[in-house]
Amino acid sequence: MENFKKNYISLLYLISFIWLVFLIDLLIPFNLNSWGILPREISGLRGIICSPFLHVNLQHIISNTVPILIFGMLVIWYYRKNAFKVFAFSILISGSLVWVFARKSLHIGASSLIYALFTFLIFAGIYQRKIGGIIISIIVGVMYSGLIWGVLPTQTYISWEGHLSGAIAGFILSRILYKKAKS
Repeated sequence: MENFKKNYISLLYLISFIWLVFLIDLLIPFNLNSWGILPREISGLRGIICSPFLHVNLQHIISNTVPILIFGMLVIWYYRKNAFKVFAFSILISGSLVWVFARKSLHIGASSLIYALFTFLIFAGIYQRKIGGIIISIIVGVMYSGLIWGVLPTQTYISWEGHLSGAIAGFILSRILYKKAKS
């Protein structure tokens, strides 16, 4: 129960830190968003870690905060033993995929983390074959099925590559943890 509370508090710290970075970026004359992922550029490597904490405007950060909170709470609640791994490796895997494969553009925002958590929740439940995980998979899949369209290049100012990379990362993590659980 103690780890459970720590994980929820950590999620709130993560969201608070995202908002703190956003507010600092508004108040100081330095453009923190330049620390996003710039694909195949050495300077863009820092963005693998930094990009989930950077947002272009209020609408962007709000639209990322709510799903991080919802998906994050579900991951912590049902997959609490591996929650930290899911968050950390979602950021690293999706950011790395964006750095390697995305178009030459600055990629910022927590959308890749959102897509990783979304995909992880769907596939982890299916792979585990436990009723609770399957119910979560179905609920998340039905309620947020609209996210599927985000992996398509429909708008030039949205990093669909980040969305797709996040989805791939979530799938990979769910598969790795499923195999780990089966052994």
